[in-house]
Amino acid sequence: MKTILIADDEHKILMSLEYSFKKTGYDVYIARDGTEVLDLLKTITPQVILLDIMMPNLDGYSTLEEIKQMEKMKDTKIIFLSAKSNPKDIEKGLELGADAYVTKPYSIKKLIQQIEEMF
Repeated sequence: MKTILIADDEHKILMSLEYSFKKTGYDVYIARDGTEVLDLLKTITPQVILLDIMMPNLDGYSTLEEIKQMEKMKDTKIIFLSAKSNPKDIEKGLELGADAYVTKPYSIKKLIQQIEEMF
C-alpha cells in the first residue's frame, strides 16, 4: 500500500484529501504544520508528501529543506499544494527540490491522477 503524508493547516482541506486518498487505497497520515511533519517522519517513510507552504510554526519551504537532509526520504515525492500562485513562489518551491507544485484551488481527481503518474 502506498503511504501519503498530507500537511495543511486548513481542517477542511485535510479532511477532504484524507478521505479521497483513503478511498483510492492510500495509507494516509496528516499533519497541521511543518513540525508535525518532521515528528511523523521519525516513524514513517511515505512515498508522497503533500505540503502546504503557509503553515504555523514551520512553513512548507523550511519543512522541505529539513526533509531534503534526511537520507531515508531521498525517494519520497514532494508536492507543494499552495494558494501561493505567484511564479516566484512556484519557482522557489521547485528550486528547493519539490517534485511538483499545485496551486489551490485544485481538482482532487487530477491531483490523485498526477501522483499516480509519478510512479
